[in-house]
Amino acid sequence: MFRFANPEFLVLLVILPVLVFWYIKRNRKSGSTLRYSNLGIIKSVRNSPVKKYRHILFVLRLLVIGLLIICFARPQSGRSEEEIITEGIDIILAMDVSSSMLAEDFKPKNRLEAAKVVAADFIKGRNNDRIGLVVFSAQSFTQCPLTLDYGILLRFMEDIHIGMIEDGTAIGMALANCVNRLRDSKAKSKVVILLTDGRNNRGELDPITAAKVGKAYNIRIYTIGAGKRGDALYPIDDPIFGKRYVKMPVEIDEALLKQVASITGGQYFRATDETSLEKIYAEIGEMEKTKIEVKEYTRYKELFINYLLLALVLLAAEVVLSQTRFRKIP
Repeated sequence: MFRFANPEFLVLLVILPVLVFWYIKRNRKSGSTLRYSNLGIIKSVRNSPVKKYRHILFVLRLLVIGLLIICFARPQSGRSEEEIITEGIDIILAMDVSSSMLAEDFKPKNRLEAAKVVAADFIKGRNNDRIGLVVFSAQSFTQCPLTLDYGILLRFMEDIHIGMIEDGTAIGMALANCVNRLRDSKAKSKVVILLTDGRNNRGELDPITAAKVGKAYNIRIYTIGAGKRGDALYPIDDPIFGKRYVKMPVEIDEALLKQVASITGGQYFRATDETSLEKIYAEIGEMEKTKIEVKEYTRYKELFINYLLLALVLLAAEVVLSQTRFRKIP
């Protein structure tokens, strides 16, 4: 980027054509005569080749004046830079891996597989946020700590499966684990997204107490109840008849999940199929947006010194030539 800091001085460049006009006019009018008693010697003198370069002094002087005017205009070169300021969010995804997540009411997948696909899309859509993963059943453990390496996180997500933990639903312990991961976070916003399809029936800590602890650490909890209303088909491996399906009632403690979310300033959602689950994660993503502030500025470097040095060199050349090669005899 190039600019003049004081471009108004460039108006002075109109002096240059005026000087050229004056110089031409003066040379046409100027003249002198010398009287000689004998012109024989004068006629034998050859014209000096220097004569045709006599205007170079004027050209040098014009260049010096032009360069000085450019110096007054302060030429500058600039480089644009951006400063990006982000306020990332720390998010823990808590996912139920109890056996009830095998229910196939999220066609064509079961609840867990559908939840993994939607959660993976949610992760891919985030930027500058640290995201961690907690899984729970009868117990809870951290599948992946908070990280910006979404590739590693997604690989850990793929490894989640039913049976990796003793069966049960310890919602309170899952929340406690999430709070423990977020309590020392310096992020502007700390969020837990908990997905379950059952009732709290295991663990030493109840969900309400865990939610109150989360509130003390300014952690916001969003809860999602996964499962259609009424009955859902569960696969059963029968040793005699093989795989078959039985209808079982969907028992989600919505009152508890609503209370947990309300305590921390979050929100409860009900997902009855994969499409509604996608909309829920998208809605949460809109509510928990990362703040990105971009500051643009330009650094300018003064260039007039280059033009000034060139002007001084040309001025010195003009003075030297005028006193030597193009010296005038009075």
